[in-house]
Amino acid sequence: MERRSLGTGGLAVSALGMGCMTITTYYGAADEAGGGEAIERALDLGIDFFDTADVYAQGRNEEVVGRALSPHRGRVVLATKGGLVPRGQHAGGVDGRPEHILAACEASLRRLNTDRIDLYYLHRADPAVPIEESVGAMARLVEEGKVRYLGLSEVQPGTLRRAHAVHPIAALQNEYSLWTRDPEAGVLPVCRELGIGLVAFSPLGRGLFGGRLQSLEGMAPDDFRRQIPRFDEDNFARNLEVVRRLEAFAAELHCTPAQLALAWVLGRGPDIVPIPGTKRPASVEENVGALAVRLPASALEWLDSVLPGQVAGARYNEQLTRMTEV
Repeated sequence: MERRSLGTGGLAVSALGMGCMTITTYYGAADEAGGGEAIERALDLGIDFFDTADVYAQGRNEEVVGRALSPHRGRVVLATKGGLVPRGQHAGGVDGRPEHILAACEASLRRLNTDRIDLYYLHRADPAVPIEESVGAMARLVEEGKVRYLGLSEVQPGTLRRAHAVHPIAALQNEYSLWTRDPEAGVLPVCRELGIGLVAFSPLGRGLFGGRLQSLEGMAPDDFRRQIPRFDEDNFARNLEVVRRLEAFAAELHCTPAQLALAWVLGRGPDIVPIPGTKRPASVEENVGALAVRLPASALEWLDSVLPGQVAGARYNEQLTRMTEV
């Protein structure tokens, strides 16, 4: 599989990674067995970049991912995140204090059953703590050999610059997809100026571009997407119409809508690595197929004419949006 560099410090990963959040929580019922099989299939197909976080299922996700990857630890790039505090199964707040970050990393190392984390992100910047203090604590983890590279997630351009001045940031993780292009006018130019890679989460529109979600009726009451305005009943109906247009267009290109969406992200630059999440081996196989899809200029023009302009609803509710404004 093609490999891509994150940052300028030597971190190289498969061009396509795997997000592991949904294995245990957030989007419907957990499926730890299926998630383990999905990780094995990803390894078989050349994916070596796996992403989790301490807040996912209150640490359970790290335990599952760590167990699945332990036999392969020497050949994978393991990324996790700290800096959020849980509320039930989801994130309830931000804590960027140095003492919290140091303790959170120790806990993640135990759950992941490893002596080092390859890429450690600050999950969200804490408005009550200068970013220099949070990243300074993370830099200590690098000095101690517990972390190899540092990353941030969903921060503003000025915060990214300040963090990078404290310690080199290898990767910024942001939502980036056909219907979420905010990084293009904000952090992506700064990433490229500073030599920071972009890790794109939710490149499949939080599952909507996968083609399986056709109704809200089967969505569990605690499904995280119920907090997102784009999945409100009226907005969802409008967005589903856009997805049906994508499905028809993908058929003309002899690929699936998921492959079309991933091919678009992959084509935005060699410094961008999408990490679609799944707990199904078949979805891993479908996602890897996107690497063979080449989008002609006419396809890119059509996609720009449809998305994101016709998307209904904001990507986050008010509370979650505030957590990205630092």
